[in-house]
Amino acid sequence: MQKKLEFRGSWVMSFIPIVVFLIFCVLYFIVFKAFEMYALAMGAFVGLLVGALFTQKGHYARFWDAVYEGAKESVPIGVLLFIIGMFSSLIKACNVSAGFVWLADSLNVSGGLFTAFTFLAVCIISSATGSSIGSMFTCFPIFYPAGVLMGSNPAMLAGAIVCAAVFGDNLAPISDTTIISAATQEYTRREGFAEVGGCVSSRLKYSLVGGIISFFIFWLVGGGGSVGSGAEDILAANMNPSSLVMLIPVAIMLAVAVKTRDIYKATTVGIVLGTITGLAFNLITFENVLSVQDGAPKGFLTDGVSGMMATVTLVISVYGIMGVLNAAGALERITNKILESKLGNTVVGAEIAMMLGICITTLIFGGVTSASMATFGKVQNELGKRVGLHPYRRANLLDGFANSLPVVVPFLSCFAFIGALLSQGYDFVEPLSIVQVASGMIYCVVLFFVLLFSVLTGWGRVYEGPDGKPVKSPVNPDGKKAMSA
Repeated sequence: MQKKLEFRGSWVMSFIPIVVFLIFCVLYFIVFKAFEMYALAMGAFVGLLVGALFTQKGHYARFWDAVYEGAKESVPIGVLLFIIGMFSSLIKACNVSAGFVWLADSLNVSGGLFTAFTFLAVCIISSATGSSIGSMFTCFPIFYPAGVLMGSNPAMLAGAIVCAAVFGDNLAPISDTTIISAATQEYTRREGFAEVGGCVSSRLKYSLVGGIISFFIFWLVGGGGSVGSGAEDILAANMNPSSLVMLIPVAIMLAVAVKTRDIYKATTVGIVLGTITGLAFNLITFENVLSVQDGAPKGFLTDGVSGMMATVTLVISVYGIMGVLNAAGALERITNKILESKLGNTVVGAEIAMMLGICITTLIFGGVTSASMATFGKVQNELGKRVGLHPYRRANLLDGFANSLPVVVPFLSCFAFIGALLSQGYDFVEPLSIVQVASGMIYCVVLFFVLLFSVLTGWGRVYEGPDGKPVKSPVNPDGKKAMSA
């Protein structure tokens, strides 16, 4: 058995790397408003350098061994993120949003209905690309100014775009948060982690219920703005009905992911079929696939890998910190404290503890959900295993609650900051404040209450049965059903 990593003073000092990382999160995302994952990864590595100085004599090398052990666990996540990055980059290159712009113009929607339509369109786009921030930067310049000129309420419209981007981040099988939430939850009755396809199929009901409720709320309260001229020009400059054909390879990829539970097969099918479809409909050229310009590689294949580099680096750094906390026994102590409390007496209590844990962690991390899930996911994994919850259930609560209320809180959410930033630069409407953008993020609030209802009533709760199969009732170690939950 490997010797426990010890720090000067007590095990509490093992949290120094994560405290330093947190400081950089606040500094870059809240103070500087610089939304760059590389900067956060740098903060994590600096935290590790500082934390190593506080180890007990003779434990310095052990500290870095723990970092390596933690970082090794991130390798499967990194490989998968690079692969899905290529598919995401393909969908972006084909400009699917232009198809929805054409559809909105054809249906002649305006006011509250345009806000609701925008929410639906961005939900589909973000689910297809798996990128929340990427979807926001793509969709805001098109849907926001056009919608404002068509009578949509600016705050509701901005909020609809932001939380629709979060919708895809939570649900898409190629989203970094979906992958991280699945890859942190282990099976106890067989080897391996939760499959991405299984997580997506089992969390679909929560997302759909929250999405449908939010759609009608946006329809009811998303209008009331003043109608202006110029919306037709914005829509005309950004529409292309042909791009909607790319939803076919996206749908097939989703179907393969859910049916086979193998995200590698699904992504391979998506890339091959998507490339053929894009070329056939002149949405991309061979140069968009792979080329070299001025000595630099171009195309969605290389763009997909380079676009994921910052996120992969962040994941490696956070997993390195988790390796330190694990080696110092900090994660075990936290888990035991929660289970020894009143919340640990029941499955519902354990799920409430999970809810509070990931919500608080996401708030502390300024809404950077990938980092918060990688951090609290280890604790959630241990809590869930000890009460017999299936890895799908644990992953869904982890991802769902992280993308709910914590990303709405003004001044503590990078999403609200980005939404306010993207509302600037238009002569016909005043820039929105962070509070105004947050007030329009209805879906995230609705999702929180949908998941809370699930926790309190047991809706969708499944336990790990023999060979890791989902079952409705808790199971004893011998494989027989337990008497109670």
